[in-house]
Amino acid sequence: MTRDKIIAEAMTWLRTPWHHEARVKGAGVDCAQFLIAVYAAVGLIPDFTPDHYPPDWHLHRQKPRFLELLLQYADPVESPLPGDVAMFQYGRHAAHGSIVTDTAGLTIIHAWRDERMVTITDLTVSPLRDRLAGFYRLRGIE
Repeated sequence: MTRDKIIAEAMTWLRTPWHHEARVKGAGVDCAQFLIAVYAAVGLIPDFTPDHYPPDWHLHRQKPRFLELLLQYADPVESPLPGDVAMFQYGRHAAHGSIVTDTAGLTIIHAWRDERMVTITDLTVSPLRDRLAGFYRLRGIE
């Protein structure tokens, strides 16, 4: 799978409104569903629906649900490339996911509740930079 296809698919979701547990391009998506939609569309993971998760699960759970699910399909990496996942700490866990769009890992595309939509964020000027919890590469990316 080429990284260009991942980024191209992610870009088709730009400006889709943020909506918890939704995955409908142009209508609503959250950060977890956004990652599932993009990586499933390019054939890196199966299309699936995760178990129900409340919007504040990361504040009240000991178990890192998002990260556990991600690790079924991805491995941690030190230096991200376009198409890799950047995770951010919220509450007790890495609970916000995005897709890296540049080789330095400083620009991401994600369904961000703060912006109320899928947006591109420059981490050099974003409050998210202080929440960075790590980068992950899906197995099968060329």
